[in-house]
Amino acid sequence: MSKSIRNPTILHALIPLVLLIFLLSINVYLFGDDALFGPNQLALLLSAAAGGIIAVKLGHNWFSIRERIVKSIGSAMPSMIILLLIGSLAGTWLLSGVVPAMIYYGLLSLNPAIFLLVCVVITAMVSVATGSSWSTVATIGIALIGIGHAMGFNEGMVAGAIISGAYFGDKMSPLSDTTNLASAMAGTDLFTHIKYMFLTTGPSIAITLVIFFIMGLFFTPISDEVNIQATLSALEDTFFISPVLFAVPVILVIIIVNKVPPLPSLLAGTLLGAVFAVIFQPSIIEYVSGITDNYLLASYIAVINSMGGRIAITTPDPQVTDLLSTGGMAGMLNTIWLIMAAMIFGGVMEGAGMLARITRGLMRFAKTTGSLVATTASACLFFNITASDQYISVVVPGRMFAGAFKDKNLKPEVLSRTLEDSGTVTSVLIPWNTCGATQSAILGVPTFTYLPYSFFNIISPFMSVFMASFNIKIRRLEKEKQNEKPGMEIGNGS
Repeated sequence: MSKSIRNPTILHALIPLVLLIFLLSINVYLFGDDALFGPNQLALLLSAAAGGIIAVKLGHNWFSIRERIVKSIGSAMPSMIILLLIGSLAGTWLLSGVVPAMIYYGLLSLNPAIFLLVCVVITAMVSVATGSSWSTVATIGIALIGIGHAMGFNEGMVAGAIISGAYFGDKMSPLSDTTNLASAMAGTDLFTHIKYMFLTTGPSIAITLVIFFIMGLFFTPISDEVNIQATLSALEDTFFISPVLFAVPVILVIIIVNKVPPLPSLLAGTLLGAVFAVIFQPSIIEYVSGITDNYLLASYIAVINSMGGRIAITTPDPQVTDLLSTGGMAGMLNTIWLIMAAMIFGGVMEGAGMLARITRGLMRFAKTTGSLVATTASACLFFNITASDQYISVVVPGRMFAGAFKDKNLKPEVLSRTLEDSGTVTSVLIPWNTCGATQSAILGVPTFTYLPYSFFNIISPFMSVFMASFNIKIRRLEKEKQNEKPGMEIGNGS
């Protein structure tokens, strides 16, 4: 006779979550930034184990829980493969001189007083064009981090500016997967969603730009002309530097804009970098491979090493040497471990019904339009923390709150905007979320280091709640539309 399955109580649901928060807090206190290199993964796994024990006590079959874990990990598999390809792309772009060239010309052209502002603007433009915050951070973001380092900026400030711009573009681009997903979940047209979202996104990015402009005026880094010139000279002496190297990122952007999926796009960018390295950087090829008498063999070894493992190029200038290293695919393995541990925890919590139980408890607070938007935003943040995936933070609250928004006589674009203002942008602020772990690994900056400076991502959910609370530009359903079921109209931008 099969064992009956009981629904979890709020206490059941909170035990694994409270344990996770407790363990993560201890890890941050004891290990600092090193908590990402094992302690946080173990915290997630131990909390998942606690959740699994509770699930079995509630009558769930362990094998069914295991299936949910496998399904949860499977949903993050594309992200993990992309992460590996980003590691290989970073390797060949260093080997080919693409990133050094970006740093070189950036130092020549950028004024330190407006550098942070320019970081936001450039990454926003690239992200709107490509529809991908990940590709933006993995390409222009890496170069901007290097430029900021050479100028003497705090790495958290630079990373926060990059993240702010990249996620603005990710939200506003019709090519973005989360933008299409949010409109589809709410049941609104894609471009209606984008236009309406600008009512909150516009003020959020404007405030962000003002903050970074002021920071540039008052927090100009300590870096004199001599230091910058030394960096330029070291780059010139080490690499072949030429505008022709920019053909690689330009071609990659064209590929992405033409809606080629991320995996083949990143592979193409990686291989382009490898080809340019062989053509334009023979001295680097020989240095990395250690072979000087067989260029074909040297090229193969150097390219494979740059794609798969760590390479470091030494220069007479220690500051420049710090810029010229990358971990390749191997450098991403710790982040993949973190993502897998997070998805195991999310799979247990979702499979046992504990995530849904906590979210149902939040519905009690949704009495007014402002509180409904605030509750939805809180649910999105909650799923980013617990399920560790931005897609879940958009999909699950989108399904759960669609009826409540209709009952409040609110148009579906109010829901879709809330999902993006909270689910999409806060994902990168959670160290064990797929987005937070990935961007931290790509930029080489711990999540909690750039979090205080990711102003756009912090402001966006508050802006959404503010406008709803004061009934600013809140769209209401027409009377004849109120009897329609939520989610019937699907956005046309898939």
